Amino acid sequence: MDFTSDHVRRRRQTDPVGSQQSLGFEPDPDVEARAHHRFKSGHPLLLALVIPLLAVMLYGLYEYRDIFFADPAIVDGVTGRNEVANSLPVDPLPDEDLASTESIMDQSPSLSEPKDPFTSSLPPTSVVGVTTPTTVDEAVFVQLQKLGIAPANLCSDAAFLRRAFLATLGTIPTVDEARQFLDDEHPEKRSRLIDELLERPEFADYAAMKWCDILRVKAEFPIKLWPQAAQAYHRWIRTAIEHNMPYDQFVYELLTSSGSNFRTPQVNFYRAVQEKEPAAFSQAVALAFLGQRVEHWDPTTLSDMNQFFSQIGFKPTGEWKEEIVYFDLSKSLAIAPEFHVVTFPDGHSVSLVPGEDPRLVFADWLTSHENEAFSRAIVNRVWSWIFGRGIVHEPDDIRLENPPVNQQLLDLLTEEFIASGFDFRQLYRLILQSETFQLSCVANSEHPEAMRNFAYFPTRRLEAEVLIDIICKITGTTEVYSSIIPEPFTFLPENQRAVALPDGSITSSFLEMFGRPARDTGLESERNNQFSAAQALHLLNSNHIRKKIEHGPAIIELMYGNSSENIYLAVLSRRPTDDEYDDSLSVSVYGPDKKLVWALINSDEFLFQH
Repeated sequence: MDFTSDHVRRRRQTDPVGSQQSLGFEPDPDVEARAHHRFKSGHPLLLALVIPLLAVMLYGLYEYRDIFFADPAIVDGVTGRNEVANSLPVDPLPDEDLASTESIMDQSPSLSEPKDPFTSSLPPTSVVGVTTPTTVDEAVFVQLQKLGIAPANLCSDAAFLRRAFLATLGTIPTVDEARQFLDDEHPEKRSRLIDELLERPEFADYAAMKWCDILRVKAEFPIKLWPQAAQAYHRWIRTAIEHNMPYDQFVYELLTSSGSNFRTPQVNFYRAVQEKEPAAFSQAVALAFLGQRVEHWDPTTLSDMNQFFSQIGFKPTGEWKEEIVYFDLSKSLAIAPEFHVVTFPDGHSVSLVPGEDPRLVFADWLTSHENEAFSRAIVNRVWSWIFGRGIVHEPDDIRLENPPVNQQLLDLLTEEFIASGFDFRQLYRLILQSETFQLSCVANSEHPEAMRNFAYFPTRRLEAEVLIDIICKITGTTEVYSSIIPEPFTFLPENQRAVALPDGSITSSFLEMFGRPARDTGLESERNNQFSAAQALHLLNSNHIRKKIEHGPAIIELMYGNSSENIYLAVLSRRPTDDEYDDSLSVSVYGPDKKLVWALINSDEFLFQH
């Protein structure tokens, strides 16, 4: 861009005297006086803008004086550092999440890059002549064959390692864990890793975070569960996942429990609904457990659904903010003095008996093996959590007008989930051990339907909680989370992971900036994973991130031994390529250091799940 000509052009537009002379007119004294007056009145404002900019420039020169005032050899080293960062490969194909995201660094590798760290040389197992798919991969690859889409190659071990950790634990492996897996030559090491990850306590932390978003676990306005109840609710959800409670039992207890919001945490499902009305309860149940939005329902269907939640009562106790949720018999007798018939959302009818809690009737129907809509919703939701998009997308908008991209895949997963006894971990295992999950993020086809049909692994930005936890893990630092409103005050230990925060009201400016959901609606779309300029600037220039890198104790440990390999394993979960290794040695006069950590943390390869 020609900044000089642009400056002249702007000057002509704002200089009435000069513009008149250039057109052959005599200058107007009044105009000249007004222009002079504007300059004088704008002078303090100009200084107010220039002085802070000069201060920032001087601070930058001071912070990076070893770069700007170094000898040519060191400057060449910094140039090498930039080349390392700029050469970090990312998925070059269009993706709906990356389409609106400008790369932090100019990364544009070729699909034929011989040292692609994401892709192996192995193609997925071919499926030829299969008409009735019996596995996840058969269902996916048969669909791809029909559409004429070539699936991607299988991903590299390093890409699989990072992807599996993020999908199950919401974090990345340590240097030792990465090195051990990459050096392991056992042919079943990927399958064994999945089994190990699903048994780790962090799996329960991460899955509980997902469920707390849906179930609106939040102490403050507008949900107003209250801190003690929110923490008890989170603890129950996490414990249920840790003990692998069957999913049908998990939902049944949420819908049918009665008791104190402090001592029977499941009842907070109803307390988390803002309007304590049957229609609001129906909306929450349909969204969370059927993946459906009642605004698309027939009014008669919604009216019948409301009958199942019309007899819920709430009453306070003598303890501060404690509330009892119960089946209100008086409402039951007033509403239905005799038998009356209502219809389930699938069209089946049932007679409600006066004096019997209708929640029990509905929960029996919802969680039955015959109700495939119930299992189909959670199968689609978990697939969405792992791949970033559902077989039906959005995962909480299942309806006839929004059909699945692969009906056979959805049916197969639903049947397997029901046959497993609603085993939540087994559902994860089934998906993670498929070749579909292990495809590279670099596509082999430019077909416009390739991503929707899972021909390659879709890339997406890391979630807010996951991102800050990983940065803290790499640097050996911590974050402080607290919520002082309302009482009782809530303070958490310094080593608290953001993923494991028990209350949506406990937050930080980083979490809010990076799109953590407010937990007000229960919609998956409430979380915003779009990348923004403010986020990029925070990672590049903020004192928050700079201090973690400069003073983090874990960063110092990475400098011992093969520091280049240690840094790449810690940040990207892979070893550097030969070229990256050579370039990293010239980052500074002392070799790989904190500047390399900063460059890699600001790369798309780090910021995106791939």
